[in-house]
Amino acid sequence: MDGAPSDRSLCIQCAKSIIIFGEANFGTPIVEPPIIGTPIKHPMNIVELLAFGVKSGCSDLHLSAGLPPMIRVDGDMRRIDMPALTNQDVHALILATMDPGQRKDYEEFLEIDFSFQIPDLARFRVNAFTQHRGSGAVFRVIPREIPSLIDLGAANLGEIANLPRGMVLVTGPTGSGKSTTLAAMVDHRNKTQYGHILTVEDPIEFIHESKKCLVNQREVHRHTRGFDHALRSALREDPDVILIGEMRDPDTIRLALTAAETGHLVFGTLHTSSAAKTMNRIVDVFPAAEKEMIRAMLSESLQAVIAQILVGKTGGGRVAAREIMIATPAIRNLIRENKIAQIYSAIQTGRQFGMQTLSQNIDELVAAETIPRHEARLDTT
Repeated sequence: MDGAPSDRSLCIQCAKSIIIFGEANFGTPIVEPPIIGTPIKHPMNIVELLAFGVKSGCSDLHLSAGLPPMIRVDGDMRRIDMPALTNQDVHALILATMDPGQRKDYEEFLEIDFSFQIPDLARFRVNAFTQHRGSGAVFRVIPREIPSLIDLGAANLGEIANLPRGMVLVTGPTGSGKSTTLAAMVDHRNKTQYGHILTVEDPIEFIHESKKCLVNQREVHRHTRGFDHALRSALREDPDVILIGEMRDPDTIRLALTAAETGHLVFGTLHTSSAAKTMNRIVDVFPAAEKEMIRAMLSESLQAVIAQILVGKTGGGRVAAREIMIATPAIRNLIRENKIAQIYSAIQTGRQFGMQTLSQNIDELVAAETIPRHEARLDTT
């Protein structure tokens, strides 16, 4: 169901490489300088590269024909001290992680999203593509363990995760930890309430075990034809909670709002940087004739928007800073009347309802010495 490599030829290679990784001296993961040394020899395999990246604390491994492998550590790109990879090298490394169906799709469409798992190491979300020098891919590291809301400094999101119905959106730029925050919220619900959680993802990222909740996870193009198809089906599958990996189009957004209106708790993500921009993004997807109706649906269904970015922690690493908007009667009225510009002020003065602006949260993180003061100079308006 989850695309793990147990049914792939990669599995034996994974196990052997992980044993080698456990014994070999890969050196101390380096933050500086930009070139990171490694004793990986050519020809290498993808498991060795991914194992080195995970040990180095990277969030992503980048492979691109004509260049050495690179990793992203604490938001910065680092070049691994290796020869440039040929197109043949990169193509072979990418194909080693795919099943036959994925290989066929990649060759036909020149790009593909999928996920896979290396036992005892990590799970990875992959985007493989073609670029002007040849093949390329980005491997996003997904931790084996789902972090708790406390681990993420987000204990205040537990109450939102346990709401009975409505829509909750987690937003932010690419690489801002949206999937991790959502996974922690779903896991909190799974641990504390009984029910049925249904996820629709492209691809499946974190794997949720059924605890107090029955959890069913569906992957677009593997278990369903699309988000809209899965959501239409979901309304007949008796879910209490529906997680939508990404709300990309009018049909998906309309179905998500309908699900929230009909008594389900719907989690979703958007690539927006604030609650106000989230409202505009959702409404602007629709033609003019539908905008007023969508505003009305949104004002009734929306429960919260959590917009986040990652900022550098004191001593290394990164932590999420969040704007939190709670749909109070005043906020709902602003959405309905299209007074989106006033939402920020309502958040600013809504601390008693659990709201906070990004600036307020960053100030708190600085005061707690969680992040250095210079991080507070980010544009947070």
